[in-house]
Amino acid sequence: MKQILLIMIGLSISLWADFTRDGSTNIVTDNTTGLQWQDDVNISKNWTDAIAYCENNVSLGGHTDWRLPNINELYSVTDRGKRNPAMNSAFQNVVSDLYWSSSTVVGYEYLAWSVYFDDGDDGWSGKSGSYYVRCVRDGQP
Repeated sequence: MKQILLIMIGLSISLWADFTRDGSTNIVTDNTTGLQWQDDVNISKNWTDAIAYCENNVSLGGHTDWRLPNINELYSVTDRGKRNPAMNSAFQNVVSDLYWSSSTVVGYEYLAWSVYFDDGDDGWSGKSGSYYVRCVRDGQP
């Protein structure tokens, strides 16, 4: 039931999505929520290294307060009307594969939520796997 709710929320969010990309900084901004998204590289890491990468290694547009998004934030950039990739078209650096969220699956500490950007589905992945990273920061709505 939780997955259905996330899908419904994601569909609702994508209907009113308003994203813009700043090509000089490689940052995509969600103009509704104010979230700013990294869009400069495609990098894969295990879950622990993905969190560390976002928090310690990303510096874009003069900002260093990047983090790994939670599952709701990550799902908000899907465009389920598209495939390969099923991500909002404001993003240019996209791989149609799994991307990590920071959200651990309740009761299964070795799993984290992820989004498969080939079709926009969400699911669980083992934290030791190597998947793609898309960092986010809180901006101004």
